Amino acid sequence: MTFERKDLSDNQLLGLYQALLVPRLIEEKMLLMLRQGKISKWFSGWGQEATSIGATLALEEDEYILPMHRNLGVFTARNVPLERLFAQFQAKPLGFTKGRDRSFHFGSQDHHLVGMISHLGAQLPVACGVALGEKLSGRQKVTLAFTGDGGTSEGDFHEAMNVASVWQLPVIFVVENNGYSISTPTEEQFNFDSFVVKGPAYGMEAVSIDGNNLLEVYHTIRELAEDMRQNPRPILVEARTFRMRGHEEASGTWYVPEKELDAWAQKDPVDNFEQFLVVSGIAGFEALGEIREKVKEQIHHGLELASESPSAIPSNEEHDVYAPHIQEVKAPQSSAVSEKRFIDAVSDGLRESMERYPELVLMGEDIAEYGGVFKVTEGLLDAFGKERVRNTPTCESGIVGAGLGLAVKGYKSVIELQFADFVSCAFNQIVNNLAKAHYRWGQNADVVLRMPCGGGVGAGPFHSQSNEAWFFHTAGLKVVYPSTPYDAKGLLNASIEDPNPVLYFEHKGMYRTLKDNIPDEYYTVEIGKARLAKEGNELSVITYGMGVHWAMAFAEEHPEISIEIIDLRTLLPWDKEAVQATVEKTGKVLVLHEDTMTGGIGAEISAWISEHCFQSLDAPVKRVASLDTPVPFAKALEEEFLAKKRLGDGIQELAEF
Repeated sequence: MTFERKDLSDNQLLGLYQALLVPRLIEEKMLLMLRQGKISKWFSGWGQEATSIGATLALEEDEYILPMHRNLGVFTARNVPLERLFAQFQAKPLGFTKGRDRSFHFGSQDHHLVGMISHLGAQLPVACGVALGEKLSGRQKVTLAFTGDGGTSEGDFHEAMNVASVWQLPVIFVVENNGYSISTPTEEQFNFDSFVVKGPAYGMEAVSIDGNNLLEVYHTIRELAEDMRQNPRPILVEARTFRMRGHEEASGTWYVPEKELDAWAQKDPVDNFEQFLVVSGIAGFEALGEIREKVKEQIHHGLELASESPSAIPSNEEHDVYAPHIQEVKAPQSSAVSEKRFIDAVSDGLRESMERYPELVLMGEDIAEYGGVFKVTEGLLDAFGKERVRNTPTCESGIVGAGLGLAVKGYKSVIELQFADFVSCAFNQIVNNLAKAHYRWGQNADVVLRMPCGGGVGAGPFHSQSNEAWFFHTAGLKVVYPSTPYDAKGLLNASIEDPNPVLYFEHKGMYRTLKDNIPDEYYTVEIGKARLAKEGNELSVITYGMGVHWAMAFAEEHPEISIEIIDLRTLLPWDKEAVQATVEKTGKVLVLHEDTMTGGIGAEISAWISEHCFQSLDAPVKRVASLDTPVPFAKALEEEFLAKKRLGDGIQELAEF
């Protein structure tokens, strides 16, 4: 192995050596603790330390890195306190996740690190968002994201590379090619010899380096970063390296041929760099031994502090699911009102929020010049420019992940999912990255997803779904579903104010059919507060979205039944007080929604009423929902599918009970 020191002084080389030694000696200690039962798992980076150390020290300290579970050296090179690192491994509150997540599944704003999740590739779109935030703020900074060779088979790798290239984002994508994805060899993962072939396909440069050569990694990353700060663009770096221990310690390395292990042992990054220092006369074995002992003392001290720290105990765990936010409902500053359609109300909310928050970015397919497929964003490009109203490639996961990256940099984003149906392509980013970020490591996800949804428009199974229940189950998300133009604007503004991830459902069938006089100026509606849509005393219909209008129409046609209608407006969190009040008032309850029956939100509300309001009931709680089928295309079939078809019979049955 040949080392080129270039302009590095002896002291700098010794500093690099000490940094390289830290993760190796920590791993030696952790393997001992694993055998002693003091930690539960260990994901080895033995043999790959040079890539982490060289890349991290080549960057400026305030440039973000998105590491993986073999990048212990990234954390130590960023001077993460060892006692906190060891406490993290032991699931103690002194760590970074309060015992809520494992090993390297955490981030730290103080150290400009963004934590990974177990789903491979998911951090790469986030890196794009961080880099976009740096670019929008005018900071000449790069962002570096790690992935393993196995993670490159994930769709998020493709989407992140494409977004970074299209937007010319200064991201260094480091692929640690260690030959195996757990036990699957590279030839069963991809059909090429080197990742450099991937770069040109995305319109970006790609280089391959010896990931075990500390100085080659350091110089390559430093030179690339210096150039990228002046000429922003993404670059793919393949680091050829090897993991000398199992994927996690229990799995072993039995699947690796002995000859391969022996060959890579000769390329050990620590041993080879030590030999270089000695042969070059930079330091003798005695001096290197002193450095080793110094590092061991630091590790021992950190372990003592971590071991003495208290263990995790349950303590109001629900408190940290959401980023703190006490909403202050804002009234309009003047009494001026105008008649607006539902679609105009949504557009007004976007425009006024863009004016209010200069850090707000809109993203989505065809939202700029075209104005979106429903024309909600029409005119916003002219008002706010291409940097803040951004057309995106067709890659829902990549853009939602980028939204989290923007939040890391202090930006807000509103992302239009062209149809709510397409959100399935971004499911992992929503339920595992956005929803869990604050609970895991205190990072808010200031992202609103606009979700054009609903049937009744003859659009078939993939453009008509009501899929709010998919997310109703996920702690950390908020789910909003307005049914009037007034609420559409007020709740959208409130959602954008909120630092937490909000899924904002807007029914396509309401866009141009509903009109109302609404304030011309900025205002908000309280998230989590239901609306009394109609007073009554005989029975209650609890509903939301299009269900409100179905129920109102039935009530107008049947004045002989005194129906109270509650519009939930917010589904997560939903207004339990309003539900309890109407149950106690009428004693009969029907829960209505456009979504299919089984597993719908109505099931949860019905169960809650039965559990908490049973003594107030004069009849069983009734549910009315759409059929348990996909949404059909033909008009007659869709009418039969929708809950509206069965609403009248349901109300009559309940009234007569």
